[in-house]
Amino acid sequence: MKKLLLISSLLVMAPVAFAQSAAIFMPEGPLTIETQSGPVTITAEVADEPDEIATGLMFRENIAEDRGMIFDFGTPREPNMWMRNVEFPIDMVFMDAEGTVLAIVAHAQAHSERHINPGFPVKGVLELADGQANAFGIRPGDQIIHEIFGNAETGPAEDTSDSEEAAE
Repeated sequence: MKKLLLISSLLVMAPVAFAQSAAIFMPEGPLTIETQSGPVTITAEVADEPDEIATGLMFRENIAEDRGMIFDFGTPREPNMWMRNVEFPIDMVFMDAEGTVLAIVAHAQAHSERHINPGFPVKGVLELADGQANAFGIRPGDQIIHEIFGNAETGPAEDTSDSEEAAE
């Protein structure tokens, strides 16, 4: 009887243990959203490898309000996003190759297998905690500043002043 109970417990817990280990954490860095109300900067993980793009936010418990995940498809394409194995609702922001916001899907429902597609090619998708697109004031036409779009500063500005003028 004890063996049966032990085996049953292991069978019940195995999927939970697998799900916890299946979450993938990716490189992260700053991402700025230039909204009409002013800039908003968050920390975003970058999903740019096929396994990272396929997994996204699956198997995680939540995402903080000041964080996000940006999917970089490289060449613009029509994405088919879904919420399978995502434990919480999110907002999705779709951007073109320059980082311009083209469309927003708010309140994508957890565990839904409905495909979410803006209907046109995009270079990236930014996933945020549920309600954050509205809280940040993100609207179509806003600009996402991030290295995947080639519009982020990569280091300190170079001093272009003439050395003779600087000596005076």
